[in-house]
Amino acid sequence: MTDKNLPAKLFIFFLFFNLAANSQSASLPRSTPESQGVSSKGILDFVDAANNGKTEFHSFMLLRHGKVVAEGWWNPYRSDLKHTLYSTSKSFTATAIGFAVTEKRISVDDKVISFFPNDLPDTVSPYLAQLTVKDVLMMSDGQDPEPNVRGDSNWVKGFLSAPIVNEPGTKFLYNSMGTYMLSAIVQKVTGQKVIDYLRPRLFEPLGITGMDWETDPRGINTGGWGLRLKTEDMAKFGQLFLQNGRWNGKEVVPDSWIQEASTAKIMQEPNAPQSKKDSNDWVQGYCYQMWRCRNNAYRGDGAFGQFIIIMPDKDAVVAITAETPDMQSEINLVWKYLLPAMKDEKLADDKASVAALKKRLASLALNTPAASKPSSLQSTLAGKTFAIGPNEKNIHSMAFQFANNTCYTTIKTDTATYKIGLASGKWQPGETTMHGPYLVERAKANLEGLPPFKIDGSYTWIDNKTLKLVLRYIESPHTETLICHFDNNKLTVNVSNSFDYGKREVVLSGIEN
Repeated sequence: MTDKNLPAKLFIFFLFFNLAANSQSASLPRSTPESQGVSSKGILDFVDAANNGKTEFHSFMLLRHGKVVAEGWWNPYRSDLKHTLYSTSKSFTATAIGFAVTEKRISVDDKVISFFPNDLPDTVSPYLAQLTVKDVLMMSDGQDPEPNVRGDSNWVKGFLSAPIVNEPGTKFLYNSMGTYMLSAIVQKVTGQKVIDYLRPRLFEPLGITGMDWETDPRGINTGGWGLRLKTEDMAKFGQLFLQNGRWNGKEVVPDSWIQEASTAKIMQEPNAPQSKKDSNDWVQGYCYQMWRCRNNAYRGDGAFGQFIIIMPDKDAVVAITAETPDMQSEINLVWKYLLPAMKDEKLADDKASVAALKKRLASLALNTPAASKPSSLQSTLAGKTFAIGPNEKNIHSMAFQFANNTCYTTIKTDTATYKIGLASGKWQPGETTMHGPYLVERAKANLEGLPPFKIDGSYTWIDNKTLKLVLRYIESPHTETLICHFDNNKLTVNVSNSFDYGKREVVLSGIEN
């Protein structure tokens, strides 16, 4: 008997089959370390060193011969979460320039002022007139220091008004606002923000979804920072470069641009002594918004240790998210442990190391503030609000309530009221629109339009009168800590962020209303 619903059932079957196939193809293939010539013991040594070093690792992924052979996230960081890339964003902005060059919308020899005739200063200096897209790509804009226009409403005009003291193209000087100008150029010639321009050209072919990118007050992506991607997305970008711009057998980025963008264009310190060249990954040469490394590698590089390291000699890519006070020491771990772990041939099975590595990767976690004995103040704090005196964080009041092993902290600023739940002895996931610690937090309008920030919160009573609140912004490298000391009707709060490494804190003083 013929099933009248067969055509519909077949349609649904093939629809789900195609969706499953597309979903599967969006992920990188997985393999075992030894089958790709990588020692599990070497990876295990890397993870152990990462756990015991000064860097707080959040994730890493190692690809060999196009396959993921090891990956790990330190709880509460997860594989499905984005992570702020900081200046690793620059490599994506440069790739947008590459697409625009390929489509003959621009040339790297175009003069920067040619794109912004309405934003020029009254007098255009010879050096400003000379500045090209290529000069900006290779961090030789000639400005010293780079302009700080992030509090302005028109960043393009601010950049073009800043003095250029060195002839463009002659001296390496790091300039994030220069990368912003590349983003502005892309938007000028395409009518699209960089993130939208890259979507069908880069992100969709690589199966990258869910990304977002900060903007300036006029809706131009910040370019030099502000892109948020998942760790696997970072690894895909690195693998695309390793494969000379090809993905699933198709050209995504022309090989000619990959070669141009990844080879040294200028030396950071031409006269650096050999001892420094042998030990420092910041003096190996600069490409187009990428850095050359030792060991014939190159990388996308972001503040506090966000790395995409591409190793052509080893046919390997390493993606890392972290927070560190010493980015060189973080890279050193890659050279010390992962590089020698990669061999030229398939390795024999090492069942003991494979099992140990699998167990270690599954158990990665950052320290959780310990559970503590409840304070006798918990019941008396309910219903109380502490008015906070004038302070740089613009906090006007704070209140605390405790229920079900959760501390509900209400923070009122000059613009909004935020209620955040924190757990004792574990991380409490949540979301907030309250801005957390951020290196470019004073950039005007930079976080507008982004979704609420994902956080994990935990609280601990240090003693009967001192409450420690830890807010981990898990789509960024950073954590904010508030030490609240209660003294009768007075409240003192010491606020610190993780990237100051104990060198600075803001002290808030409050009194019960």
